Order: sequence, then C-alpha cells, then structure tokens
Amino acid sequence: MIIAGFILLAIGAADLVRQFAPRRWIGYLATTVVLLLLGSVSDALLPMIAALIAGAVWVWCMPDDRPSPAGFWPAVLLALIVVGAVIWTGERADAGLIGQIWHLRSPFGEVSFDLAMLVLGLAAFLLESANLVVRAALDGEHTWRPIDSAREAAAVATAPVTDPAAATAPVTDPAAAPVEEAADTPTLVQHIAEPTVNAPDPRAGFKGGRLIGPLERMLVLILTLAAAYPILAAMLAAKGIVRFPEISRDGETGARAEYFLVGSLVSWVIALGAAFLVWWSAHS
Repeated sequence: MIIAGFILLAIGAADLVRQFAPRRWIGYLATTVVLLLLGSVSDALLPMIAALIAGAVWVWCMPDDRPSPAGFWPAVLLALIVVGAVIWTGERADAGLIGQIWHLRSPFGEVSFDLAMLVLGLAAFLLESANLVVRAALDGEHTWRPIDSAREAAAVATAPVTDPAAATAPVTDPAAAPVEEAADTPTLVQHIAEPTVNAPDPRAGFKGGRLIGPLERMLVLILTLAAAYPILAAMLAAKGIVRFPEISRDGETGARAEYFLVGSLVSWVIALGAAFLVWWSAHS
C-alpha cells in the first residue's frame, strides 16, 4: 500500500510544481528532498526512490505544454500499478520512526500511516495530474480532427498561386472585372473558407476546467466515501443541467457533447477509482 501512496504523491507533487512553481527546478529539488526525508523516517526509503523514478517518468510521458507522446497509456499503466499495489500489498506492521508517534483517529476508526499516505497521494493526484489524464483522453478523441482538417483545407484554398505559368498567364475573359471593382466582391473560395476558418472550437468555452475539475473530483471522492449517494447524483445531474444550453447549441458534428461527455466521464472514473482504493485499503 505504501508504494501506491508514494507513487501517487510523487506524481501529484511533480505536476503541482510544474503548474504553480515559478522555477521548476527549485520546486523539483525541494519536493525530492522532502519526499526522501519522508521515506527515511517511515522506513520506506526504497519505495520512495521507486516513486520518485515513477514521477520522473510521468513528467516525461505526460507533458503539460503539448499532447502526450504516449497518449492515454501512461495513465492506464499507472492505474494498473496502483491498483495492484493496493490489492496485493497491505499495511505494514512497522512504519519506522514516524510510526512510533503516529496516531490519527477518524469517525471511521484509527487511520494508519500507510492509509494516510495513500489518501494524501490520491488527493495530490486528483488536484492536477488528473487534469493531464483528462486532457490526454480528449486529445485522443477524433472530434478535433475534422476541425484541424478543415483549417488545413482552408489554408490550402486561400494560399497564393506559386506556379510561374499561372501567374504570368494573360486574362482572356473580356468580362473579367478590374481588380478595383472585384475587390469588394466575395469570391467562391472566400465563401467556402470563411465559415470553416471561423468554426468555433468547443474547447474555447471551458476556461475554468483546471479549477472545476479538481473541485468536482474531490467532491465525488468525499461524497462517495461518506455514502452520500443522493447528493452525489444531484451534483452530477446539476453539472449536466448547467452545460445543457451550451450543448444544445452544438452543430451537426456533436463536438461539444462529445467533449463534455468524454471529459466528465474520465474525471468521474478517476475520482470513483480513488474512492474505491481508499475503501478497499480501509476494509482489507
């Protein structure tokens, strides 16, 4: 269990550093030192070193400034590793130096150090790392390809003629209007290209996703663990109601609806999976 908590904590801390730290290398260095000290006092230095390596691999596989080169697969591999570590390894009998002074009670009973690290790692992952997972899932969807293809077609259609023969060919049509008169007349290329270039990007309306997503996932995690299922269902339904006017203005492609459904479902699955891991660890 401790290896799962440390991996999630290292990945979540690394993503928080590169999102909010003004100088990343200082943030990475400070985070590494703190995590190594935590692993030392909890008699889990080797698991922490493995977690730091996993965090470095995650930062390389899931960049925050461009699409992931590995797509959605790093998140799938991480989920398999974490779930396997939680299911097949339980709590340790000895948590080292910190275990001797660790006493944390909750309404559900005594919380061990390993369980606390798992919860902390899940919380850190849900804050920022889950945003990268959702973005990787959206980048892999086909809903963006028609828009990109249309823009490329419009760029080709409006590109200037570079053929020397075509550029020097005389105008033989006597009915051709002078350049001054035809300047205000829209051409067929302009008529076709203009609505394509100005096609709205469905992602433009989701400016608050970096804040809404973490808050939503934390609420889903807390409400699921508290067994407040009616409140959870009401919250998820309210999100659909709030987004309904925007989705109802969707065009024939259905890009807005697909964007909303894919992003929301991936985010909810991550939060529900985190709740399952906490529940399993607390009752195993």
